[in-house]
Amino acid sequence: MPSLLEMEKFGFRYTDAPRWAVKDFDLVVGGGEVVVLAGPSGCGKSTLLRAVNGLIPHMYRGEYSGSVKVDGMEVAQTQMRELAQKVGFLFQNPENQIFMFSVERDVAFGLENLGVDRQEMRARVDSALRVLDITDLTKRAPHELSDGQKQRVALAGVIAMNPSLVILDEPTSLLDPMTAAELVSTVDRLRKEIGTTFVVVEHRLDLLVRIADRLVVMNEGRKVMEGKPSEVLASRDAEGYGVAVPMLSRLANSLIDDGIKLPSNILGPKEFAGEVNRRLA
Repeated sequence: MPSLLEMEKFGFRYTDAPRWAVKDFDLVVGGGEVVVLAGPSGCGKSTLLRAVNGLIPHMYRGEYSGSVKVDGMEVAQTQMRELAQKVGFLFQNPENQIFMFSVERDVAFGLENLGVDRQEMRARVDSALRVLDITDLTKRAPHELSDGQKQRVALAGVIAMNPSLVILDEPTSLLDPMTAAELVSTVDRLRKEIGTTFVVVEHRLDLLVRIADRLVVMNEGRKVMEGKPSEVLASRDAEGYGVAVPMLSRLANSLIDDGIKLPSNILGPKEFAGEVNRRLA
């Protein structure tokens, strides 16, 4: 797959900050991939996201090094208006993203700001509502919705912009387990059905690692681990870097001490139970 996001030796230090927030960071993301970023608070994840959507260096000032390209465009040399059509951003709290009087107006908000033709706007809004399966909410006021519904509305507003890349900043942190699972399923469906690429920052890895192509671990502004989620989580180093290793991965790692090594691709409870039962039969 062609590269959609390319970061080469990217670094950034905020004005008056004593150290670099991110330093010498390399990352390549292909079209249609789901890449998850993990690591302790303060490791540089937020800075990395800001560099992808253009807030760095256009809004945040500081010392910038290296290169960040989205779909071949150098982010530092591209206007925010143009970047907004390439990179979508879903905030951790959907309340920060929905504020109109109806769901359809919220989904259309970004398109209105870009001056999109009314007929095309209608088509894009209808398509986004349909893809997110929230057509029944069209006329509802956002304040009447559940947290899960608000998250879907905010994501519909992002998808309506037809971005090549969507950034999700801890999207499940405010959701109950069932709603979080539904959101992750939606992300997987969008990737498969319309080829959307996702870069996700998340602490709750148990759901996302099942659909992710890669897991990237950061520590003190640098990339310290990268690979298939099952392989990264199978390493005892991951927890040492502050990654919230899912319980099943912890159990699999503990079984190694008892001489039982499970396949590294086991990330779901059904697969885990089936493999353990097979070994004990």
